[in-house]
Amino acid sequence: VIATDLAAWTQAAGGGYLVVLADHDTKDWQRPGAKAIAAAATPAAGQGAVVLMHDGGGDRSQTVAALSTLLPELARRRMRVTTVSDGLGLTAAASAEASRAVRVRGEALRWAQLVSGWLAGAMTVVLGLAVGLAVLRLVVQVITARIHVRRARRNRRRLTHLGPVTVILPAFNEAANIAAAVQSVVASDYPHVEVIVVDDGSTDDTARIVRRLGLRNVRVLRQANAGKAAALNTGIAQARTSLVVLVDGDTVLDRTAVGRILQPFIEPDIGAVSGNAKVANRRGLLGRWQHLEYVMGFNLDRRMFEVGECMPTVPGAIGAFRREALIDIGGVPTATLAEDTDLTMALARAGWRIVYEETAIAWTEAPSTL
Repeated sequence: VIATDLAAWTQAAGGGYLVVLADHDTKDWQRPGAKAIAAAATPAAGQGAVVLMHDGGGDRSQTVAALSTLLPELARRRMRVTTVSDGLGLTAAASAEASRAVRVRGEALRWAQLVSGWLAGAMTVVLGLAVGLAVLRLVVQVITARIHVRRARRNRRRLTHLGPVTVILPAFNEAANIAAAVQSVVASDYPHVEVIVVDDGSTDDTARIVRRLGLRNVRVLRQANAGKAAALNTGIAQARTSLVVLVDGDTVLDRTAVGRILQPFIEPDIGAVSGNAKVANRRGLLGRWQHLEYVMGFNLDRRMFEVGECMPTVPGAIGAFRREALIDIGGVPTATLAEDTDLTMALARAGWRIVYEETAIAWTEAPSTL
């Protein structure tokens, strides 16, 4: 006997209940067949027994069929079939009415079991739908990614100079990263690149660090802290070129990134181009997870979105824009929690095409610790 079972029986006995155990468990719930159930329920010759059968919990047709065999056989042996309470002369005690409190607890237990069953069934359906949608999404991603790759290979051309470009870096307390970010832009192989660093009310040495670099074609603008969107609008207003590239202050660009992200603007209906942001620090677990997210979000999702002409976001880490398109929609939205997504959707609503350039690579830092 398992100790926990014995403890439960002892507790029940202490509450005035008589504990009765079965001699024969027919295991009819397994539905082994009417003959097997009847055989398991038949006591040895000349002996009585307490037999356990089930009247609920599923298909009980085999149990009913077994009784059609068992009862005549027991009658032939001159054995009487009765209930436990009748056999022990405890009919009155067994049929005693339960108190109101007991009935309430019983109803509560019954409804808890019913509701939990419904919830378990609903969760099974929801989980099945979620898995099905995830698999469908992955299939669509793979198919559209192949289409995008074929298109990119077919349309690949020699890099074309599209005139001067302004790279705008909004920065708030980016003293640790701003020098590397600015130097990577200046080192670009694309000619005629102007850099505007907008210091959005930093309390560290962000602005002074950029000035101390002494780089040509790099301007530093300072403003009271107003948020990233306002800093971007300040830079856009000061830009003197028809094309602008918006880059986060903690992002380092590949040498070819600026030239490559501008190439789609050869087509006049393109208003924005999404670059390809990659995680630079992949050694830790968080970095690897972030890297996987970026691979899915950039290499697969954005290919799918371009093929479907429904690009939802040009990332803040690296994105190029036609200045005319930005002015057309009134600049970067400031009343938002995600300015890059709202900006992209505003451009799409205004009728501008938005595409993805996977060869325009920017490197960003992921959190290395919790």
